[in-house]
Amino acid sequence: MSNATDTFTAHLRDLDAAGSVVEFEAELPTAAAAAERLGCELGAIANSLIFTADDEPLLIIASGAHRVDTKHVARLLGVRKIRRATPEFVLEVTGQPVGGVGPVGHPRPIRTVVDRMLADFPEVWAGAGAKHAMFPTSFDELVRITGGLAAEVEKP
Repeated sequence: MSNATDTFTAHLRDLDAAGSVVEFEAELPTAAAAAERLGCELGAIANSLIFTADDEPLLIIASGAHRVDTKHVARLLGVRKIRRATPEFVLEVTGQPVGGVGPVGHPRPIRTVVDRMLADFPEVWAGAGAKHAMFPTSFDELVRITGGLAAEVEKP
């Protein structure tokens, strides 16, 4: 295992998460590539996406089958504007690179929203802090380990 995945694995253990980090030989650059490699549905990929919400970091864990409706989520959270974060901001607030951001393991807690669609799958796969690593989990566990708000991230 790499240093990044060792650190991420330690975070999972500290949180009593059930899944183990799986490393792949190549990066999994998209949810579609991850789903194909894992042999699961696109909707079972839990994308950890960093945004800014009124200039504060916001983590939205979205199903790979969804596009985040930032106006909808802004209304839900009572913030003025949500914007996609720059790669530099993502690395600064998570300590993890774009394409490998996990739902946990960040230097400081980040306000989190977890896409309810992920509840449709008994097992979902999330990033594990590196572009070539993921771990299996569940919707309920994602909500628990992130302290996240379960919500629709696409406009109903």
